[in-house]
Amino acid sequence: MKNSILIYLLVAAGVTYLIRALPMTLIRKNIKSRFIRSFLCYVPYVTLAVMTFPAVLFETASIVSAAAGFCVAVLIAYLDGNLFKVVLGGCSVVFLVELFLV
Repeated sequence: MKNSILIYLLVAAGVTYLIRALPMTLIRKNIKSRFIRSFLCYVPYVTLAVMTFPAVLFETASIVSAAAGFCVAVLIAYLDGNLFKVVLGGCSVVFLVELFLV
């Protein structure tokens, strides 16, 4: 049992190291392609969205309140862009919907 856990940890460490080390060793010159450069600029945002979106939907008491809060938060973000207003609006809508649903 202990050997398999150690093997899992070593494989995970190796994969993590390769993901970080290979681009530094294989790509020596500046990337000149506009498409690849713009693609790489959006990778952190997409990664954050992929990690956050499931938590947005499944951390409330019902999926209806989560969807309502998400829609309101996206709308406020699109119209204003102020993070405090987005969070306040989304949380308020989730609170109100769950207050009236239960």
